[in-house]
Parts: sequence; structure tokens; C-alpha cells
Amino acid sequence: MAVLVGRAESQLLVVDMQERLVPAMEPRRPFVATAAKLLEAARALEIPFLASEQYPKGLGRTVSELSGLVPEAHRYEKMEFSCYANDAIRRALLAVKRPQIVLAGIEAHVCVLQTALDLAAAGHAVFVVTDATASRRPESREAAFRRMEAKGVTPVTLEMVLFEWLRSAADPEFRALSKLIR
Repeated sequence: MAVLVGRAESQLLVVDMQERLVPAMEPRRPFVATAAKLLEAARALEIPFLASEQYPKGLGRTVSELSGLVPEAHRYEKMEFSCYANDAIRRALLAVKRPQIVLAGIEAHVCVLQTALDLAAAGHAVFVVTDATASRRPESREAAFRRMEAKGVTPVTLEMVLFEWLRSAADPEFRALSKLIR
């Protein structure tokens, strides 16, 4: 199992950050801004990323704060709660051939949890970004993190991921990306 999130080994999956879901989450809005920073860093470092949308006809599309960072070609509609249970998303993740999956999204105890457990069971090293992941109720969110960790999913924060992707203050991207966490 990987100890650090590797820049060349990882990809990012943002789960169901949608118009009708986001307003109901706890904590309010900061997790969306954190997910945006995560996407900005992934784009700058050329780390592959994609986003899922759970039943967008009913739950809306990706929120405006993130939609400009995730082109349509990187968004996948689904009905399954687990992204990995969706054939198109699973194929997209496997096609990249990067064994580490960094997860962020909503809801922590439903779609993020089921995705994380399925990915871990399939042999991926999974990292869930706790400050970019939410649920409607704090107790559901915390229970999801405990359950994921018990199954080998590693909880991380935005800062952990950014500094592990960079690995050194000498990295040419360090100055620009360190501004994301100030």
C-alpha cells in the first residue's frame, strides 16, 4: 500500500458535487472551495481527473464553482452509487493506468464511501480528501471516514495531497500551488 500520494501514480475523482446536493451538505460550502483547489492543482500538475454526476436530470449538474475546472468530456453521468460500479467511469479510471485514486465529493457516507470501498477492494490505493468531502449530517461523514479507514482507505487533507504531489519546495510549481493553501 502506498504511503504518499504520488504525482505520477495518482488520479483524481470528484464525486457528485452537484447543484441540488451541495446546498444540503455540512459543513457548508468550504468543501467546494477545497475541491476547486484540488482540481486546480491537478490541472497544473497534469494529474488526470474526472467527475461523476449522479442522475443529473434530477440532481443538477456539477456546481458552477467546479464546472469551469471540469470539462464536459471529463464528466460522467451515473445512476450507481459507487462510481466504480459504473462501466464508463471504471473504464476511464483503468485506462489511465495510475493505481492511486484521490477522492473528494458527496455524500461521504453514500457515493464516496461505496466508491472508495469498491476501489480498495479492486486493489487501488485510495486517498479520501476529508476537507473536500461532505455529508448532510456530520455523524454520517465521520462514520464514513472511520469505515473507509478500516478498509484501507487513507484519509488526507488538501495540504497533504498538494505537498505530496510536489514533494519539494524546489518543484517549479511550488510557488504557484502553495498560494492555494494560504
